[in-house]
Amino acid sequence: MEKQRFLFSYRLQFFAKEGPGGEKTEEPTSKKLTDARKDGQVAKSQELNNGVALLGLFLILKMFVSYIGNKFIDSFDFAYSKIELYAKEEFNTVTATVLTREVLQLILIICLPVFLAGVLVAIVVNIVQVKWQPTAKPLQPKFNKLNPISGFKKIISFDKIMELVKAIIKIIVITVLAYTTLEGELDKLSVLYGIGNLSAAIVLVGNIVINLGMKISIVLVVVGLADFIYQKFKFKKDMRMTKQEIKDEYKQSEGDPQIKGKIKQRMREASQRRMMNNIPEADVVITNPTHFACALKYDKEKGQAPVLIAKGADHVAAKIKEAAKEHEIPIVENKPLARMLYYNVDLDTEIPSELYQMVAEVLAYVYSLKNK
Repeated sequence: MEKQRFLFSYRLQFFAKEGPGGEKTEEPTSKKLTDARKDGQVAKSQELNNGVALLGLFLILKMFVSYIGNKFIDSFDFAYSKIELYAKEEFNTVTATVLTREVLQLILIICLPVFLAGVLVAIVVNIVQVKWQPTAKPLQPKFNKLNPISGFKKIISFDKIMELVKAIIKIIVITVLAYTTLEGELDKLSVLYGIGNLSAAIVLVGNIVINLGMKISIVLVVVGLADFIYQKFKFKKDMRMTKQEIKDEYKQSEGDPQIKGKIKQRMREASQRRMMNNIPEADVVITNPTHFACALKYDKEKGQAPVLIAKGADHVAAKIKEAAKEHEIPIVENKPLARMLYYNVDLDTEIPSELYQMVAEVLAYVYSLKNK
């Protein structure tokens, strides 16, 4: 019994993952990295910023917790003393507003140095990660971000999954740290009500909170370092280019090679035409005799030495000799001199002193033919 075969047609391009221009296998060029930086695309970790800033904040609080606690007590004393003063007079909305403003100013003065230190640490961490090059481009509105389809794709992207994993890890670690730390401090917290000195109670609670905050901050810094390494890897991978993109960038920056080639060809043709037009003014054409031809002109009123006004090899040399014959310019065969003129002397420049003797002998021969 003959087996039946089923044929299915399919297209391989449906399985291709690379974008137009091929797979992104090439390292990014300096131009692409510069453009990306101007657009605000850099490899940095916000987790590292938050962790280091929080760690710096708690370190400052640990060093100045006693001072800050005493200042807060002074602000409470100030507020309570003012209440007694206002109570003797008419206490209304205006006096309450004035009292609240004064107390808030005292608290702001106490907290402001700590907050400024935290901001300074965050700025320093940012500069260390991406160096200093501010740009306002990321702040510009982009209407393509309002596209719901692209927004939905971002929700289920790999980056969002990584953010969710990081958030879950942080929550678990912070919860474990908070539980273990507070469990170890239960003995101190249980005698908190028996402490008669308010300053001592504030210092005790402050130390517990600061120690817990420093542990959490260290965990965040470790997570931030891991995230920074991942962001660097991801940024380098995202910035890779296809070979076609590199070619297109080269065309934009340097120009299309085909167009540049045509321009150079036309410039060579124009230069060659000017050179051929100068041949009727030559005194002599020195040949190899088959490969090279060099035309010299000597005008003692304009220069001290003969000038090379035309030179060429092979096909161009044949044209120079034809033009010389047409205008009855003497053609002299001198192989070593022709080669030295072709390789060592530029067009429209005087011959070097090393060739004076050889050229003088040729010119003397030519002038003898012309009875000069």
